[in-house]
Amino acid sequence: MTTETPIRIILVDDHAMLRMGLAVFLKSYPDLKLVGEASNGKEAITLCTELKPDVVLMDIMMPIMDGITATRNLMLSYPDLKIIMLTSFGEERLIKDVIEAGAIGYLFKKVSSDDLAQAIRAAQKGVSTYATEVTDILVHAVRQPFSIFNDLTPREREVLGLMIKGYGNNQIATELVITLSTTKSHVSNILSKLNVTSRTEAIILVLEYTLNLDDFYIP
Repeated sequence: MTTETPIRIILVDDHAMLRMGLAVFLKSYPDLKLVGEASNGKEAITLCTELKPDVVLMDIMMPIMDGITATRNLMLSYPDLKIIMLTSFGEERLIKDVIEAGAIGYLFKKVSSDDLAQAIRAAQKGVSTYATEVTDILVHAVRQPFSIFNDLTPREREVLGLMIKGYGNNQIATELVITLSTTKSHVSNILSKLNVTSRTEAIILVLEYTLNLDDFYIP
C-alpha cells in the first residue's frame, strides 16, 4: 500500500463559521490536509509565505484585502500555487477578474463536498474547474457580433467551446472523436488566430467579446 503526500491547503474567508465547516470537510479526506486559515487576503499572503501550501481556497469579498487582489499578488510571487475561488458571487466582471488574476478554479460555496475535493485534486494537477453557472456565463456573456472569432473554422469553434468547458486535450479528442495530435493542432491554431498564448487568455477573450451560442459546440 502506497501513501501519497496529502495536498496542503489554506482556507481564506472572513466568515469563521464557514472556515470551521470547511475544516471539518477537509478532515474527512485523507489526501487533503488543512495547514492554515486566514480571514483576508493580506493574511493569506503572509500564510502562503510561511507555509507554502499547494492549494488555496479563496473567498472574493473580504475586508482589508479582497481575494482577487490577493490572488494577483500571490501568483506573481508563487506562479505554481493553485488558487480556487470559492464564493457566493457570480457576476461576469468578477469571473473575468478572477481568471485574469490567475486562479485555476471558480466555484460557489454551495458546491458539494465531493465536488470540492475533486476540484482541489484537479487543481493540484493543473486542471481548471469552473462551476456550471460560470461556464454558462462564459458562453452566454452578451449578444453582439464577434468578428475576432470569424477566422476560426467550424471545428476550431467546437474545440474552443470545449476549452471553455474546461476540457483538456484528451477529453476534447474523445468528445469529438479525433486524434490527440489533431486536437493539439486545433488548439494551437486557435491560440494563434486569437493572438493569445494560453487557454486562459482565450477564455478571457470570450468574456470580453459577445458570443452567439449557436456558433460554439457546448455539449
